[in-house]
Amino acid sequence: MTDFDSGEYLKHLTNQPGVYRMYNDQDEVIYVGKAKNLKKRVASYFRMQVDNAKTRSLVSQIADINVTVVNSETEAFLLENNFIKKYRPRYNVLMRDDKSYPFIFLSDHEHPRLSFHRGPQKRKGEYFGPYPSAWAVRESLRSMQKLFPVRQCEDSYYRARSRPCLQYQMNRCSAPCVEGYVSDEEYADQVNLARMFLKGKNQQVIGTLVDKMEQASVDLNFEAAARYRDQINALRKVQERQWVSGTQDEMDVFGFAVKGNMACIQVMFIRDSQLLGSKAFFPKVPSTADEDEIFESFFLQFYLAGNKIIPKQIVMAQSLSDEAAIADLLTSEAGHKVSFFKGAREEKRRYLKLAEANATTALEAQYGQQKSVFARFVDLDEVLERDQPVQRMECFDISHTSGQQTVASCVVFNREGPLKSDYRRYNIEGITPGDDYAAMAQALKRRYKSVKEGQKIPDVLFIDGGKGQLAQAETFFEDWPQDVKPLLVGVAKGTSRKPGLEKLILAGSHEILSLESHSPALHLIQHIRDESHRFAIAGHRNRRQKVKTTSTLEGIPGVGAKRRQSLLKFMGGLQGLKRASKDEIASVPGISNDLAETIYDHLHH
Repeated sequence: MTDFDSGEYLKHLTNQPGVYRMYNDQDEVIYVGKAKNLKKRVASYFRMQVDNAKTRSLVSQIADINVTVVNSETEAFLLENNFIKKYRPRYNVLMRDDKSYPFIFLSDHEHPRLSFHRGPQKRKGEYFGPYPSAWAVRESLRSMQKLFPVRQCEDSYYRARSRPCLQYQMNRCSAPCVEGYVSDEEYADQVNLARMFLKGKNQQVIGTLVDKMEQASVDLNFEAAARYRDQINALRKVQERQWVSGTQDEMDVFGFAVKGNMACIQVMFIRDSQLLGSKAFFPKVPSTADEDEIFESFFLQFYLAGNKIIPKQIVMAQSLSDEAAIADLLTSEAGHKVSFFKGAREEKRRYLKLAEANATTALEAQYGQQKSVFARFVDLDEVLERDQPVQRMECFDISHTSGQQTVASCVVFNREGPLKSDYRRYNIEGITPGDDYAAMAQALKRRYKSVKEGQKIPDVLFIDGGKGQLAQAETFFEDWPQDVKPLLVGVAKGTSRKPGLEKLILAGSHEILSLESHSPALHLIQHIRDESHRFAIAGHRNRRQKVKTTSTLEGIPGVGAKRRQSLLKFMGGLQGLKRASKDEIASVPGISNDLAETIYDHLHH
């Protein structure tokens, strides 16, 4: 219990609207809240009889309270959201994924480009979305390539072309980059059809193409008529797959489900009368939160996180504490009127039932997975015979090709599974190529040598490898200044290297534990080991590709990092640069004629 004097504090507290922050005795913000009347709201936590045991748990940890007075409830909503993002208090509902959503972008060029976009919408052009994931955008762009021959290449690649690329040969682009292949008028027609398609006007697109096909037939241009016919057939196939459609122009629908200590919010995005997709969110739910608080906290963070598109209509079954004030806030943020609906009308009710069914299904799957992960941790606790349950595990792995571009990975699991925000990679330098022991020693030193205050130390540290790799960790931790050290465990693959035959080597005694292939603890160890392997390989491939792209240019006199970057960007990559003439190279900003000749000779001799 803290010795916070609530009575004395409340005597001097204002009745104005504002935001309050509650601190524990480590000076950590443990809860952020807003109030129309600060004194009345904060006083409610310190009543003699507080029925909610969860609230009593929060109050018992309060060592101090800090308030910020604001002019209006709207300001309170915004400030509360900013504080939650900044402090991420343990007793607040936290939205885990606050990334902006991706869009399809149609540029405002002479020959417009279709592309993936995420982030602030500052470039001139049109934005279509939001889509629920990057995969949904890229899948849509792949479909668009088959339907409309509109370019999707980078501008630098487009500018550097002297002849059509492979996309033209595959009938996925009309080659506007090269004169004589498509007229500006024809290209603009295809861009306009793509624009109408993205706005959901499929029938109008098909009608336009039918007219063009008939006109081409009348003009005896049978080749063009056949192209239009194929385009119409492809469009009709796509239309058959778009099984959910309606009359709502712009709407988000929220489904909500709660089970145990978990909650799921399923958000469906309807734009231009089409369901673009949906996404399930699993916010971090503190033990003190009830269902209304969970939904409202998520809802506000969802729309105030930045770069979120606020639609004109929002459908949800839950009521908000002050819907009028929240609607006014979102209207102000969006720049247009935002209205809330409860799904009373048939079409909105259909969407709401679909969202709630998806939320329930996603929650059941996530809940089952969490139980499975928890069961695996319980079994691991028994195998390792620890006094305290394992709360945090880390695992290291090394990846390289013949000793080159060596990368070490460190992945982190807690009792909920992978904790990807704490993953780290280390580029290993200054060792003998192929010396995995030295690579492991360097990675451990960089990870743990300067442990910062507040940095979490793993309960168990797994080393992917046998006794030699484990010895590097044992040597490092022998002189480690911290009082608490992780339990070190080597994971040896065995002679056949088959999954299920791994052996655990305990540091110090080097006792070997062989677990049954069906052991939940072994499945957990395999999961973290495989994840560290995957993460290391991905980092190594990225590093290897970067070296592959730039190494050819590194030996050219007068070409430093900035000029290499300009050359690759302007020419659309290394292959484009190799195909370029001396004059084309000299057209790159910062490249003189003499230097262009040097670069050309270097690449072709």
